[in-house]
Amino acid sequence: MTESIHGHEVMHLMLELGGTFTRESLKLAIHERFGSTARFHTCSAEGMTAEQLIDLLEAKGKFIATENGFNTQSDKICSH
Repeated sequence: MTESIHGHEVMHLMLELGGTFTRESLKLAIHERFGSTARFHTCSAEGMTAEQLIDLLEAKGKFIATENGFNTQSDKICSH
């Protein structure tokens, strides 16, 4: 079984790549980096697909809306 990846890693990926994302472009970046079958967890959920993780991060206010999509900032990543 593949090891679960923490959602923080996806947020770090967003910072590394920079720019603005749409849900689809972020999903593509996640699949390219971690594979299309990767599963994710956070401090409050586990076993998520990329789509489910994106939903959760959005609901938790981890994304910053822009004119063309969203991005994130390092202060949105908790450090525990």
